[in-house]
Amino acid sequence: MKKKIVLAYSGGLDTSVCVPWLKDRGYDVVCYMADVGQAVDPRPAIDRGRKAGAVKIIVEDLKEAFVRDYVWPSLRMNALYEGRYSLATALSRPLIAEGLVRAARKEHAVAVGHGCTGKGNDQVRIEMGVRILAPDLEILAPVREWELKSREEEIRYALKRKIPIDVTKKSPYSIDKNVWGVSIECGVLEDPWNAPPADAYQWTRGAESRMPRPEVVTIEFERGIPISINGKKMSPVRLIEALNRKGARFGIGRTDMIENRMVGIKSREIYEAPAAEILIAAHKDLESLTMDRLLFQYKEELVPRYAKMIYEGYWFTDLKKALDAFVKESQKKVSGTVKVKLCPYKAVVCARRSPHSLYRENLATYSEKDQFDQSLAKGFIELTALALRKDR
Repeated sequence: MKKKIVLAYSGGLDTSVCVPWLKDRGYDVVCYMADVGQAVDPRPAIDRGRKAGAVKIIVEDLKEAFVRDYVWPSLRMNALYEGRYSLATALSRPLIAEGLVRAARKEHAVAVGHGCTGKGNDQVRIEMGVRILAPDLEILAPVREWELKSREEEIRYALKRKIPIDVTKKSPYSIDKNVWGVSIECGVLEDPWNAPPADAYQWTRGAESRMPRPEVVTIEFERGIPISINGKKMSPVRLIEALNRKGARFGIGRTDMIENRMVGIKSREIYEAPAAEILIAAHKDLESLTMDRLLFQYKEELVPRYAKMIYEGYWFTDLKKALDAFVKESQKKVSGTVKVKLCPYKAVVCARRSPHSLYRENLATYSEKDQFDQSLAKGFIELTALALRKDR
């Protein structure tokens, strides 16, 4: 009886070639496809996997779970890797690792596999997740190990085994999509001196020529989680999709950055995340209205650490769980409504309100309503400066 392996499968060239390569090494291959909002018809990939020799193909709709269990915790922390990247791809990898382990248990597999390269971050994120959740499972990464040294060799390998690979539509870019954002790399983008060509963008393409009039959207939050747009309640996935469409019209959510990968190299990445940019701006502003100074400032100090943990694959760790507990507690009063003005290439918060607002007009105002006792400021300053005085 052959050993069984569950392969994280996209239907692209690499993972399609992985199927017969693993078969040649004595495995029955179960292809596992996770739908995290790629908005791609899976049927061609399913057909390709069967013709490549997979004994079974599993397709799971994980969009709601992705947003609920991965995106919303990240949003509550306002997580941005190196202050810019909203972690769309990074957030989906531990979910895929969870799915691989779940499928492996159900199929009685002895191993899981993936099509990640040895130069990227995804290999680390997926394997870290599997190692933590199911240390007994073997992990195979054919692209790191096989004898195929180029795309051309992979294509010849696929054609020899009659795998229906479309070799006529070779994109110059490597693109990864989910409901929270798009990651784009390779091609002319590998030279950091090249500006991103218009065709590199997927969601915001053509924004330069559209330039619509600014639009104000009203977003309601409940305990740090968005629940409605313009008074209309929506499911988590529908809410993000709606903001992606609105923001994309304005070119909102574009990021062009040189980022530090885990394997020690720098890479040039282009990201599109309209909803993420809008929601993080709105959420952070609402926090500034409802959180006391100590809590707000301490939470801000944790953002880089939390984002780095997501980026580097530490999702299923005790520290991550402890930080999530802190964030959940911090969000108890982060409820209210924020107005965001959508403008070309940016989202600007222009109004906010909350039943838990700590803003007091009678203390902040300079009008006749002012109730702030300014005479207290002198003593406050004297005590604050006391430790710094040179004449003590």
